[in-house]
Amino acid sequence: MAGTKQPVSVLVVIYTSDLDVLLLERADHSGYWQSVTGSREGDDTLRDTAIREVQEETGLEANQYELNDWQFQNHYEIYPHWQHRYPAGVTQNVEHVFGLRLPCRVAITLSPREHLNYQWLPLQEAADKVFSPSNRAMILEIASRGMSKTLVKSSLRGTL
Repeated sequence: MAGTKQPVSVLVVIYTSDLDVLLLERADHSGYWQSVTGSREGDDTLRDTAIREVQEETGLEANQYELNDWQFQNHYEIYPHWQHRYPAGVTQNVEHVFGLRLPCRVAITLSPREHLNYQWLPLQEAADKVFSPSNRAMILEIASRGMSKTLVKSSLRGTL
């Protein structure tokens, strides 16, 4: 598999206690907004993959915050325009979901090779902006991950 990606990846949804969600704009597809993603390398654990990808894509040290494995997997068809990155014949990816909770919005250091821009958005706006249906679902999943129902309802209405 030298020079190709493993069809095992992580999705790390980064959000604040106030339910603001970090989105990154892809450098290879302007207008495609997403959470942190990346493929496992070698025999890395999924947690190590999440920590590495967060650091590479945002400059954040995930271990300084609340990083949780959501014990959830997305199985999806790899978009045709990205299949060349994987071994011949591989068309499916398994994405393992993590959440990284920060106390507040922080400045991000982008990897210009991977991302053009970033923005912090309220939960519903972030869910509406991402291009990936699985990313959207996981952003909305924040609502059931320990947030109070009143806080979540207010955030979804944009009243925070």
